[in-house]
Amino acid sequence: MQKMLSLLSRVLKGPAQKPVTAVRVMVASRNYADFASEATFEIKKCDVYRLEEAPPTQSVLTREQGLQYYRTMQTIRRMELKSDQLYKQKIIRGFCHLYDGQEACCVGLESAINPTDHLITAYRAHGYTYTRGVSVKEILAELTGRKGGCAKGKGGSMHMYAKNFYGGNGIVGAQVPLGAGIALACKYFGKNEICVALYGDGAANQGQIFETYNMAALWKLPCIFICENNRYGMGTSVERAAASTDYYKRGEFIPGLRVDGMDVLCVREAAKFAADYCRSGKGPILMELQTYRYHGHSMSDPGVSYRTREEIQEVRSKSDPITLLKDRMLNNNLASVEELKEIDVDVRKEIEEAALFATTDPEPPLEELGNHIYHNEPPFDVRGANLWIKYKSVC
Repeated sequence: MQKMLSLLSRVLKGPAQKPVTAVRVMVASRNYADFASEATFEIKKCDVYRLEEAPPTQSVLTREQGLQYYRTMQTIRRMELKSDQLYKQKIIRGFCHLYDGQEACCVGLESAINPTDHLITAYRAHGYTYTRGVSVKEILAELTGRKGGCAKGKGGSMHMYAKNFYGGNGIVGAQVPLGAGIALACKYFGKNEICVALYGDGAANQGQIFETYNMAALWKLPCIFICENNRYGMGTSVERAAASTDYYKRGEFIPGLRVDGMDVLCVREAAKFAADYCRSGKGPILMELQTYRYHGHSMSDPGVSYRTREEIQEVRSKSDPITLLKDRMLNNNLASVEELKEIDVDVRKEIEEAALFATTDPEPPLEELGNHIYHNEPPFDVRGANLWIKYKSVC
């Protein structure tokens, strides 16, 4: 009797295991036809100032867009973490301001404008350098001061450039009037292009920014002024630094938007709205992106003397831009866990290869110190540290 029961138990268990195995095989071999091509999401309503219309509160995300945004944001996040590591190893020296936590701002913004449009930002520029088309290899090599860097190793963290990207500027707020000048050129040449001028909440109290608002409004310049409000100007919270923290209203006579800067879709839709406004000839518009940086102000700032570790962890757990996008894609069948993990592996490999290049590429030779001062000019002599040292400047 015991043998018959044992045999019967084995018979019953056998067929019950086969469907489980079959399901696992099916999940592992999902093809593109199994995924949705797009999904529509509700996004946070933007606060508006002096505007009769507002950006939409729904956004359509295609599968291809989602995968692209995810890869780009993960690349920026990993690149900044690698920069942190290289800095602590004393391979990167000098000023270094990291962008991790704010990835939705640059990715959402870039997806809303054209490659022919223009962008200028402050010194927290690594993310925008990447979204404007510079490779990770060139960015890390610039950080380590190597010849293969995007500024030939002479610019470092704060001075990176690309086509239609004007840096990376080290003086607080000084890039904003420059951005208005670029917008004036856009209007003068009539190319239907716009300029995006970015600055932080710490720079928002600079007098030159208000002077720029005035000129931009008078001349109806096609300029989007964007305040990336990450809640702290160096180590000072916005509440302690500004009588009004409604930065999107600071233009006074310029319309404004306040946007959830941790949501790439919210940034994208608001930036599209702002770009269309500027291209229509109505003049400038102001955007405030409410975001958060995970690192300190710079690598010399541990970032926990003026805010708690618990605050940082809460933002990470509730508002992380990459996690938000990932959850949306998985919950709406736009991607699989395995697919996103493959992207993570590819990104890590790319970062490691770029770091290897950035630590082995030679430094620029001393005789090239005076090069690239002007564009399309014949070579000329540049004085060195004293009258007897001369360098030749070549374009």
